[in-house]
Amino acid sequence: MGTVVDDAASVEFHAFFERHYAELSRLAHLLTGEPDAADDIAADALLALWHRWDRVRAADRPVAYARGVVANLARTRIRSAVRERRRVALFWSQREERTENPDVAGVVDVQEALRRLPFRKRACVVLRHAFDLSEKDTALALGVSVGTVKSQTSKGMAELQRLLGTRAAVGQVHAAMARSGEAAGRKR
Repeated sequence: MGTVVDDAASVEFHAFFERHYAELSRLAHLLTGEPDAADDIAADALLALWHRWDRVRAADRPVAYARGVVANLARTRIRSAVRERRRVALFWSQREERTENPDVAGVVDVQEALRRLPFRKRACVVLRHAFDLSEKDTALALGVSVGTVKSQTSKGMAELQRLLGTRAAVGQVHAAMARSGEAAGRKR
């Protein structure tokens, strides 16, 4: 990325920025429906334009080029938001299991042991064993490979077995998370 730093280009870009920033921000707002993101998208678009300013200023219609950059960034943001909503939906799509007479001490022990795991291991263990997601669905939800899910789940379960002092860690995680979900459902 060859940034043009000569004074004439800098003055010209500054004038372009002042003249079109508000319009580009409005365009981003209308495309995404997110007023808070509009300024960021417009700023990112103008930064991209600055990095290619030598080509942009040579174009027939630099403003049209700038609008295209804003549209592409808005599209990327929307797609990212859709992917994020799909990941969240995976978490909530699983049916809760109900357990009678919850073992509160067991739930507390498992939750404490889970908190001691690094985030990725904990997330893999919880999604695989508490939410019964497949390796593929877990990988999709976390944005990692299936191999990462396999290794992190295995390492996480080994660490839980060490922390809980039992070979029945999988069963304890299932039971504790089911009870935890039931308790959370009663609080609502």
